[in-house]
Amino acid sequence: MKLTRLIAGIFFVPLILCTAPRPAWPAADQLEEFRQEQTKDRQKKQLEDLKRQEQLENLKRDQQIQQVQRELEQIKQSKGGDPQAQQQAGELQRRLDQLRNDQQLERVQRELQIDRIQREPNSFRQQEQIRELQRQQQMDFLRDQSRKTQQDLNRPR
Repeated sequence: MKLTRLIAGIFFVPLILCTAPRPAWPAADQLEEFRQEQTKDRQKKQLEDLKRQEQLENLKRDQQIQQVQRELEQIKQSKGGDPQAQQQAGELQRRLDQLRNDQQLERVQRELQIDRIQREPNSFRQQEQIRELQRQQQMDFLRDQSRKTQQDLNRPR
């Protein structure tokens, strides 16, 4: 009886060990890899959204510059040699130049920020930088809105 148990144990123990479930380590590695891919994809989408938002803001600033340019042309055509009109035209020209310079500077700064974020190897830091850029874009948008409102209030009627 003991001999048969021993023989059965010798044959069945290796069989049981071979069919026993394997440790879950490979599955955990795959899960972590999947999560990392999801994070990368999410961050890539956020960066693309930031780029689109920046393009939209640039279009709005271009429209603002075009509006000031039209106002300047109207003043130049309508009042010609009037000293007050020349002064107003000079102010508008300075405002137009400032808007163009600001816009160009902001574009370059944003492009550099986005490039820096894309090169960031640490996904946690990359996510922090994306959030910071989103906050900066929101602040810039609010600043532009405030500036536009102030200019509308200061515009002669």
